[in-house]
Amino acid sequence: MNSTNINYTHDHVFLGSAHDENAKRTLWVVALTAVMMVGEITAGYITGSMALLADGFHMATHAGALGIAAAAYGYAKRHASSQRYSFGTGKVGDLGGFASALILGMVSLGIGVESVMRLLQPTEVQFGTATLIAIAGLIVNIVSALLLGHGHSHGHDHDDHGHTHAHHGNDNNLKSAYVHVIADALTSVLAIAALLAGRYLGWVWLDPLMGIVGAIVIARWAWTLMGVTAGVLLDQTDAHVAEEIRELVEKPGDATITDLHVWRVGPQAHAAIVSVLGESSANADSIRERLKPVHEVSHLTVEFRPA
Repeated sequence: MNSTNINYTHDHVFLGSAHDENAKRTLWVVALTAVMMVGEITAGYITGSMALLADGFHMATHAGALGIAAAAYGYAKRHASSQRYSFGTGKVGDLGGFASALILGMVSLGIGVESVMRLLQPTEVQFGTATLIAIAGLIVNIVSALLLGHGHSHGHDHDDHGHTHAHHGNDNNLKSAYVHVIADALTSVLAIAALLAGRYLGWVWLDPLMGIVGAIVIARWAWTLMGVTAGVLLDQTDAHVAEEIRELVEKPGDATITDLHVWRVGPQAHAAIVSVLGESSANADSIRERLKPVHEVSHLTVEFRPA
């Protein structure tokens, strides 16, 4: 039996290729969002608009989530080469995303309760002022989406030996921020629609109703983010990569995988431990050669036992 790594000497730095750029974009969006958040929440209380308050608190959770993401980028960078972490700090962003998702879930519950209370006991709303603030919030969301969108969409596909690989970064820090900005823009649109309907049609009830809709949007986003990040934190198997590894190793017919572990260790990196039972025509080095087309795997360990 023999066991070998892809390199005899190597580090465990599995940060995304755009780590520093994404960190800067995130900080810019945090600053923009924090300013608009204060404006919307203040205006919401002054004007009595629940939809505007919901959008403001949504932006507050957005700023909080992005703040956690920015902190995660910094921590991951500082400790990337630390020996304390067996596989580096590539998953710190996922930990930050999971934490922000929990906060978002609690805030969405609070917004929902307050909106229901306003629906049952309507209050006076200054529709004109609230509408202007909501429009400003939407503009900030659009600018934030443009800032984050470039980093989120940088990706390419390539083909090696019949296998197609898609590299889209998989940075859950940036991905969650981008999706959240889009959801935030949606709640801004809902708030604007509710305020205009209240002002010109007299549909005062639509304002708190849009607050409820905004709370649902936040809760749904939080739940989705929790699912994605929890899978990474719990070392969930990447079925696509595992299937490709199994196909490449076993296709020649002289080797069988007896144990296989594939998990993410960073935004653009997976680790794999492959235990193989094979004929004399195969060995650990040949198995490693077969797996070279699997570019998702950055840390490979092959254990080979002769049949």
